[in-house]
Amino acid sequence: MKRLIERSRSVGEVLRWVTQNPGKVSASHYPIALHKLGQLLQQQPGPPVGAGDGRGPAGQVLEQPEFHALCQAIVSGCAKFDNFSIVNCLYAAAALGLPGESPLVRVLEDESRSRLGRFNQKDVSMVFSSEANNKALEAIFSSQLFYENRQERFIRSMAEWLPRKAENLTPYTMALIAKYVARHRLREPRLLDTIANFLLKRGEQLDSKVIQKLVFPFSRMNYRPSNHGELFPKLEAILEQKASSSPLATVNILMSMFQLSHFPQTVLHQVFSPGFITNVMSSPYALIVRRYLSLLDAAVELEFREYSGPRLDPRYRVLMFEHALTADEANRKYSYKGLVAEALRQLVGEECYRQDEVLPPGYCTDFLLWINRSGTVLPLSRVPAASRAPPATSPVTMSLRSSVLALTSDLQDFAPFAPETSSSPPGPRESGRAGRVVLSVNDKWHYCQNSDILVGSRAMRDRHLRLLGYCLVQLPYTELEKVSGIEEAKHYLRQKL
Repeated sequence: MKRLIERSRSVGEVLRWVTQNPGKVSASHYPIALHKLGQLLQQQPGPPVGAGDGRGPAGQVLEQPEFHALCQAIVSGCAKFDNFSIVNCLYAAAALGLPGESPLVRVLEDESRSRLGRFNQKDVSMVFSSEANNKALEAIFSSQLFYENRQERFIRSMAEWLPRKAENLTPYTMALIAKYVARHRLREPRLLDTIANFLLKRGEQLDSKVIQKLVFPFSRMNYRPSNHGELFPKLEAILEQKASSSPLATVNILMSMFQLSHFPQTVLHQVFSPGFITNVMSSPYALIVRRYLSLLDAAVELEFREYSGPRLDPRYRVLMFEHALTADEANRKYSYKGLVAEALRQLVGEECYRQDEVLPPGYCTDFLLWINRSGTVLPLSRVPAASRAPPATSPVTMSLRSSVLALTSDLQDFAPFAPETSSSPPGPRESGRAGRVVLSVNDKWHYCQNSDILVGSRAMRDRHLRLLGYCLVQLPYTELEKVSGIEEAKHYLRQKL
């Protein structure tokens, strides 16, 4: 039966073999039939596979009674299928283009979900070794099953399989893998290094939009690939040639490199040039590029002081973010920030801290406080107005260099935790000394999966706040999850402060 299905030359022939010989069809034949249908439909003209609207061959096939009979046979028998057949049927159905709400896909996913504990590495790795190709991988990443099982056998199998097969994959498929890795913060060196090697070999053939997708996982996971000594100079050379072809992709790639503390000087000359800026300001994505350029310019000021090329015109500077990050807002109910806020309110009072304050160049802080040298948290009304961060809604018009100089001047009177130099009682000037303190609630999604390494954007934010003179107090979720109740939270914060 397997040979008959694989040798079929038409959709009708596949359906006849399977539906007219039920006694000879086993569980392993169903995924083979679904895969063969997908191959045959790809060879026919008309709308793409899965366009079940009746306009072309795909739609016509999915509406045929024989196809419905095939689906019903799988639905009825899948509880008795072995694990490998279940997995294979699932992504064969996805590759065929069946919608997620179809009865077949729902039943297969439900059955798979119920077996997660029984799946072994062989079940998934057999799929890779026997049938994995670009379409199959794309189908895998569209399945809820594999999103839920991402940290278990699936990722281990893919990490073993991908390095051997990468050169046969298309850039689009590798970009899908990169997106998947970044989305779930998977700091798996074998996957990341494979993406980096793919990029090193094919970089010149790729456009900037694909490159940005392949580079993003490195900065997201705060991971320098093992070949970064070769890869980063190559990316610089590619960006020099393609910088103006896709400005948004260019600044995204630069942001990834900056988060990894790599500063390509020649490319910076281009993106801060009048020609590039003029081109950007007339584009529909002008605001987002201005935000990225503003943050890049701030990073140059703070971390790349030897740079002497053009800089961003002050009139184009804006805050990178104007409010709390979308991810933090979406995950608010899972965050420990609410517990910390209530404990802090009871501990020091509402007049002694600000929550979700956005500080230039546009970093949102969880809690901002001023603490003097004796350990007292100061009411904000006692903090000099010139020393406070501007509100989130005000435009950032002065240069970061001016901001740094102003902050340095402020800290002459409010030096952060200056050591005692005399045993005599402090005078009026000394008694006011303080340091700006940022309490950073690091929830689970601020770290790479199963790791204590902060994601790249968070790590760069922390570097920059420290360089701006703020004292960071980290409150990791691994510590907060051990805190029970407000009284314990107050005791925890008192120790931290």
